[in-house]
Amino acid sequence: MTGDLRYPLGPMPTPQTLTSVERVEALGHLFALPADLFDAVQGLTDEQLGTPYRDGGWTVRQVVHHVAESHMNAFIRLKLALTEDNPTIKPYEEDRWATLPDHELVPDVSLNLLDALHSRLGMLFASLDPAGPDWARPWTHPAQGRTYTVDTLLAMYAWHGRHHTAQITVLRERNGW
Repeated sequence: MTGDLRYPLGPMPTPQTLTSVERVEALGHLFALPADLFDAVQGLTDEQLGTPYRDGGWTVRQVVHHVAESHMNAFIRLKLALTEDNPTIKPYEEDRWATLPDHELVPDVSLNLLDALHSRLGMLFASLDPAGPDWARPWTHPAQGRTYTVDTLLAMYAWHGRHHTAQITVLRERNGW
């Protein structure tokens, strides 16, 4: 953990290639996320769910909904990368999405969604041949002006879930919840 409340695990990794050991580790994080995030918010009151994880940051509730939305995008990005030649993905305005009314729903709505989504996302990643070419399939993020790989996608979203879970658990520790 770092002392940076915004990035408690440090910056997001964007490797172009992972080793087979790194893939297994990342898949483990991906499969564990729904339960880990559920545990992070379990027992929080409505007031606590409405608390930002840092000054100027999203509330715990918004973080949970964001994770589900982001990982839905990851699922679509993975499918695009596996079925098209270097697709250009569609970025989205996550800060604006976090202000929409559905971010006031109880976190269980997104936790249930994330559980089902990760069954499919994890299965799709796990189905790839460990020595096969699919891990190197490219996709382009136009807002970042970079081309990434399926390996990058796995690394990014394995980190992303842990990152946001850590934001919540660090807040709980700081506030003695």
